[in-house]
Amino acid sequence: MRVLFFLLLLPFQIKAQDMQVLPFYDISEITFEDYSSGHVIARMIDGLGYRYYWASYQLDQAALEYKPSPDAQDMMETLRHIYGLAETILKTAKGEENLRPYAVPSMDYETLRSQTLIFLKEARDIFAQLDDTALLEMEIVFTRGDRKSQFPIWNLINGQISDALYHTGQVVSFRRTAGNPILSGVNVFIGKTRE
Repeated sequence: MRVLFFLLLLPFQIKAQDMQVLPFYDISEITFEDYSSGHVIARMIDGLGYRYYWASYQLDQAALEYKPSPDAQDMMETLRHIYGLAETILKTAKGEENLRPYAVPSMDYETLRSQTLIFLKEARDIFAQLDDTALLEMEIVFTRGDRKSQFPIWNLINGQISDALYHTGQVVSFRRTAGNPILSGVNVFIGKTRE
């Protein structure tokens, strides 16, 4: 009898373990002791990562193919755009140049989702270690051929981070419209999901 119970419970245990392997499953524990600039940017990325984790969690094929109008991007194209934004956030955190024109490598939904979350986690961890002086010296650098454009870190906040939040909201809306709504227990204020 115990063996049967264990075998019936095993798929649920595996599912719970799989959900916690990727970053941003839960952001309810706040580890920062002050409100330094690096911590604020890191926490913004926490909020983005948590929202993206659950917005992109268990999308079915109908949701991935959904587009609100013939001229709009479908869900998968929106996820690819968020991936590109996450990569730019990470490259900026690392002090690397962002090459343009930009092309997202071809990958399946699960790989795209995982890599986006990993990029955000790496960027978050870098920003969490930076002090105000380091952030003042940091720039977003875009290179297109022999032209280079440089912008202060402020532009990352109103640019890529805010844009990724905006498009993550689209993912939530698209999936609801496609009949594959986000889990009802997701609580973005607390950063914890009730299942």
